[in-house]
Amino acid sequence: MTVIGNSQLMPRAFSAGLNHWSRTNGTAGSPTWADQPNAAIVPADQDFGTCLEIIKQQATTSLRYMVRTPLQPGSYLRISARVKAVAGNLPRVRIAAWAGNAAGGNVGGVAQTGPQVTLSGHGQVAEVSAIVGSGSREGVDMAWGRNAVFGHFGLDLLGDNNGAIRIENMVIEDVTAAFIPQMLDWVDVRDFGAVGDGVTDDRAAFQAADQAANGGHILVPEGTFLIGSNLAISAPVRFQGKLTMPRAARLALHASFDFPTYAAAFGDETEGFKRAIQALFGYTDHSVLDLRGRRVDLAEPIMVREIAPGSPSFSNRRVIANGQINIVPGPVWDTRRVEAVASYDPASPHLLSNVANAANIEIGSRVTGAGVGREVYVRARNIAAGTLELSQPLFGGAGTRSYAFLRYRYALDFSGMDRLDRFNISDVEFLLDGNASGIMLAPTGATFCLRDCYMTRPRDRGVTSIGSGCQDILIDRCQFLSNEMGEPAQNRTTVALNVNNNDAKIRHSRFVRFGHFMVAAGGGHIIEGNHWFQGDNAQAGVRFAGLVLTQTNVQSTVTGNYIDNAGIEWTNEHSATPAFQGNEFSFGGLTITGNTFLVSNGTAGFSWLTVKPYGAGHFIHGLSVIGNVFKSLYNRTQRIDKVDTTHADLNHDRMRNILFQGNMFNGIDTYVANPVDVVHAQNTAANRWIVGTSAMLPFDGVAMKVESLVADGALTNAANAPVSAMPWVERLVGLQRKSVAINWPAAVKGRVSLRVRMDTPD
Repeated sequence: MTVIGNSQLMPRAFSAGLNHWSRTNGTAGSPTWADQPNAAIVPADQDFGTCLEIIKQQATTSLRYMVRTPLQPGSYLRISARVKAVAGNLPRVRIAAWAGNAAGGNVGGVAQTGPQVTLSGHGQVAEVSAIVGSGSREGVDMAWGRNAVFGHFGLDLLGDNNGAIRIENMVIEDVTAAFIPQMLDWVDVRDFGAVGDGVTDDRAAFQAADQAANGGHILVPEGTFLIGSNLAISAPVRFQGKLTMPRAARLALHASFDFPTYAAAFGDETEGFKRAIQALFGYTDHSVLDLRGRRVDLAEPIMVREIAPGSPSFSNRRVIANGQINIVPGPVWDTRRVEAVASYDPASPHLLSNVANAANIEIGSRVTGAGVGREVYVRARNIAAGTLELSQPLFGGAGTRSYAFLRYRYALDFSGMDRLDRFNISDVEFLLDGNASGIMLAPTGATFCLRDCYMTRPRDRGVTSIGSGCQDILIDRCQFLSNEMGEPAQNRTTVALNVNNNDAKIRHSRFVRFGHFMVAAGGGHIIEGNHWFQGDNAQAGVRFAGLVLTQTNVQSTVTGNYIDNAGIEWTNEHSATPAFQGNEFSFGGLTITGNTFLVSNGTAGFSWLTVKPYGAGHFIHGLSVIGNVFKSLYNRTQRIDKVDTTHADLNHDRMRNILFQGNMFNGIDTYVANPVDVVHAQNTAANRWIVGTSAMLPFDGVAMKVESLVADGALTNAANAPVSAMPWVERLVGLQRKSVAINWPAAVKGRVSLRVRMDTPD
């Protein structure tokens, strides 16, 4: 071993006076060897020159230098001496010391003696040595940790008494360089007292190593290092060993804040990911958790509130980016189903009361049963009161019913948090592979963003909102791939996305073969530039809605999308009083422009736009369907629109401000427009002409208004004489009220063009 001496560490020679040398531990006031009858200075030993001779008279005869020798954290000292027996019994010899702390007391629980050397004969020179330092490293005989700041060094004579021993001057050398090569810019936590036994709290040693790194790196060697409370490390760190920490303790790696480092730190990818997310919420030095292109193998759901108990609410921008999240199969991902009887009162629209075994129903469970709309979730619960708070009201009316509660398991589950704002996931692929669902949002929050991500084969759901945590949600340039690709459309149950609140922006994304691509309550949504398709390989297969809107007045736009073998369904299923109340908005505020609608091998009864009122009295007040392309391949489609009257029909007498114009139809039996242009030829003179609209008005509408009537050529009487009389029109004619009557003061024949509306435009 190469050593570097340090003259400042060397003890005084024995010849300078034995009053500097203690007969016990070396501390101030301890008895010295000065004037002791069994100790003398030998001026000219043939091997040692001037040296100390001691006649051993105690079981342990001690020699300690009384001047404090400093010991810095991270440094290592070699204490040595040459000795020989000159007469009498042969003793054993060892380097020994007294470890002192900053308060001047002894550091307990550390080794303070070195290995023993047995003298083999008189006159034979032997060297005894030991290395002392802060770290428990190979070659270190006395590891004192970071609490020791000085030592009293010397040696012990052991064994039989009455032997004369000569001791050359003690040597103390700094051998730190032998343990930490100077050309390396890293420090080892063992050098600062870390033990790595999984029991001793090594936090202080890690802090000391971080302070000493001074621009370099930290090495955590093999072992298990217990960190008992929050730890922040500023220097870059490399883990060969692993950490163990209480769940509430947070690890902040300022210079190494990425998933691979956290995975290495805890020796497990799931635990490392948990700890990295905990740190992401727990300190402000970093806003982005970089997965660094790595795949995170999750063996269990990440319940964010449980792994970050100190962050029930969070509103600063945070990002998880650049990698994959892969699900390790196992029973921990299985859906939990609980059935319970509960009571519902529309006067408390978001509450289930008198819930049997409410304690067994988890927050985030989806509610199913009679009178329950799609994507209704348990937002909160009060076990003592036996109540559940729901994400949406139920349409089924008052009553006590049996419900089923399905708790899906998600890769990232924020349901336990109170609020989460401005959380972003970017360039991440969720490899769910039919084992788990994707993301469950917090009960409240705003501007959650999923950007440039893949949601691959979620078991049940892609992104789920159980409350208002979807406010202003952003889904941009993502792809959602169903786990039900090979299933017929009617058998699919998965949903890519749902929202309960306002202002969702779903843009430039792709959704493949889900039961529904999106179930959207709330309003103010912008759904732009997406492609969702839900076809299958069946001939004359049934097709279902991709987009389900569950609020009547949605003030939303659906623009520039490719809507493939799927449609738009507009309902009010999330209303506790689904019949029109007279003091509310009915269906309205929807703009559908510039989309491409396609169906292939569908049934004739399929329609791309369906309105489904769950109660009587509703009507449409504000709808624009402009500039879209509707195309049916292989099988013809009857019409593009319909009213689903399962629960109730629309009130056609109250239709207002509906515009169907500029749309293109291919393979569609019935052209639909509002207003619709109708040409009528009357070949026999008559006072009353009946003109039908041939079901061309949207939603089976009635002939509410004639906007214009123009003669297309000459109007004549029976004798073919021109007629210039002005007619008057009568609307809502016939049993179905889909015709208008043109009434003339005298019998007239000829051809006219009419523009008829199924609404009043004001």
